[in-house]
Amino acid sequence: MTTAYPHLLQPLDLGFTTLRNRVVMGSMHTGLEDRARDFDRLATYLAERARGGVGLIVTGGFAPNLVGSLYPGGSVLVSARQARRHRVMTSAVHREGGKIALQILHAGRYAYHPLAVSASAEKSPISRFTPRALSDRAVRGTIEDYARCARLAREAGYDGVEIMGSEGYLLNQFLAPRTNHRDDDWGGSPERRRRLPVEVVRAVREAVGPDFIVVYRLSMLDLVPDGQTWHEIVALAREVEAAGATIISTGIGWHEARVPTIVTSVPRGAFTRVTAKLRPEVSVPLVTSNRITMPDLAERVVADGSADLVSMARPLLADPDWVAKAAGDRADEINTCIACNQACLDHTFSKRTATCLVNPRAAHETLLVLAPSRRSKAVAVVGGGPAGLAAAVALSERGHRVELFEAGDDLGGQFAIAQRIPGKEDFAETIRYYRRRLELAGVKVHLGRRAGVDGLADFDEVVVATGVVPRIPDVPGIDHPSVVTYAAAVRDGAPVGRRVAVMGAGGIGVDVSEWLTHVESPLTVEQWMAEWGVGAPDASRGGLVAPHPSPSPRDVHLLQRKATPIGKGLGKTTGWVHRASLKAKGVHHHVGVNYERIDDAGLHITHGPDHTDPEVIAVDTIVLCTGQESVNDLGPALAERGIPIHVIGGADVAAELDAKRAIRQATELAATI
Repeated sequence: MTTAYPHLLQPLDLGFTTLRNRVVMGSMHTGLEDRARDFDRLATYLAERARGGVGLIVTGGFAPNLVGSLYPGGSVLVSARQARRHRVMTSAVHREGGKIALQILHAGRYAYHPLAVSASAEKSPISRFTPRALSDRAVRGTIEDYARCARLAREAGYDGVEIMGSEGYLLNQFLAPRTNHRDDDWGGSPERRRRLPVEVVRAVREAVGPDFIVVYRLSMLDLVPDGQTWHEIVALAREVEAAGATIISTGIGWHEARVPTIVTSVPRGAFTRVTAKLRPEVSVPLVTSNRITMPDLAERVVADGSADLVSMARPLLADPDWVAKAAGDRADEINTCIACNQACLDHTFSKRTATCLVNPRAAHETLLVLAPSRRSKAVAVVGGGPAGLAAAVALSERGHRVELFEAGDDLGGQFAIAQRIPGKEDFAETIRYYRRRLELAGVKVHLGRRAGVDGLADFDEVVVATGVVPRIPDVPGIDHPSVVTYAAAVRDGAPVGRRVAVMGAGGIGVDVSEWLTHVESPLTVEQWMAEWGVGAPDASRGGLVAPHPSPSPRDVHLLQRKATPIGKGLGKTTGWVHRASLKAKGVHHHVGVNYERIDDAGLHITHGPDHTDPEVIAVDTIVLCTGQESVNDLGPALAERGIPIHVIGGADVAAELDAKRAIRQATELAATI
């Protein structure tokens, strides 16, 4: 047992069973839940996390009836035949010494199909279907469906269930005046609004008996107008406990909330204080969640009494051995979740199998196998950005003799720039992880050394991961002293004035604009709360207050040639956060522009295909975010010498914010050499 995290790794006695530690793998829908043919893959994915030491695993959501499914063909558990198929997952987890609970999730008005139902016929802003209001009879039938689902989960070998009552799903919809306009036994007063979730917990407990874990996921901070009051939340928690819940887990924010809750710009552990506020009000164990990524913070919130357990979903996508590494005092080896959402939630909401940007094997364990190589080769990896680092680590772990060459004086590539953007400081964790893995694997790293053809001739194979450079557009005056590239400004510290034009509004342009408009980075929890208008849980219904963003130190103009809205191509679950942040900082948007020339007066632009409405944007500095170009002079030269080469990452395809593809491509390549 480690001495570093004694509270986090302490077993939790629930009376009828014991969890081996205080780490919960929170529910994370991967898409493998939706098809029984994928259950073997799902079992392997879950078993790997159990083998890594997680105390309790919670599955992705399964609906208790067809109308509650997230979308047509979505995961449900409604029959004994389906329950038998689940045994492949429960058995796999139990073989590894773990415990597993099935999450029962009724989508309510978040369902993306015409059969959607809710407390009232109130359309959700994130689904195009208007739900039908459940009748009294249908509400009672829904309670029975929850109980049946829990009973089937027990038959399937699960150790418990988690009843999803937060994030704006059905039970949460009954709780809030925002979505419950009823005046019958299920609405009209706080007591009647919370009747459904309490009756669900009571029915589930009766269905499964006393020796079965029942977790209730309770929305402790709705973060929407007309959400619950703190008094109502406390009353619900007490009634849920009395109805038979074993554990209460923290839910923060509805999916439609205009406050970010899990993206990388949210400070670590920002919402643990909410769980801490509820803890004196109940006697069952409480789980805290949201942006807890490393053991030091997890240990602290358990040790200081903020919570009894810590829930992490994405961090266990990133590293299935998170708990084992913490227990072995090897936290520096943890592949930390950077909360980018690019490969997990963005995939989920696009009906693609979820995985992880920094761990492309997640949910693909049976497809992307890094088995020991039959023959150890001498492999050179040229380039120390995300692609090169991922390739070097994976190749060395397969038994190859790897040397890494980086022309710069440090590792990281584009991540070394990204980590300087406000809210993306966690990207430094990925560089730290790879640096440590290289050290442990004995990879010889050459910094400040530009590899040439002659120096690579003795290697069996060469991986070219030389990355990208900023693209310089062909604009008259582009060599004006006011012009700098994003790399020069952010990474190299080139001076930037008070009035700035950012040419190019893709992902990098948006990031640079955020960098230009922030005074302090990273923000404290208090500063972040003020920026986004998050108050104390009892400050108002839903916990919302008037936002007070700090003023930008610069006047920033963000421009793009395309006529589409700025930020339209950003991630599905994160793009709105960036757009809202830029708006709060007063960034001027210019779309459909043509860059005519640059001179002492500033940036000259016109608009539209006819180059109309000429305008001069008077600025001190112009930052180029106008795309990237691959750096791959080495590949053709090596090929001419007959040296086996593999070109990956930005050297292969120059694309903005494309670490997901780069790391996946590197890992897939390493599996084949």
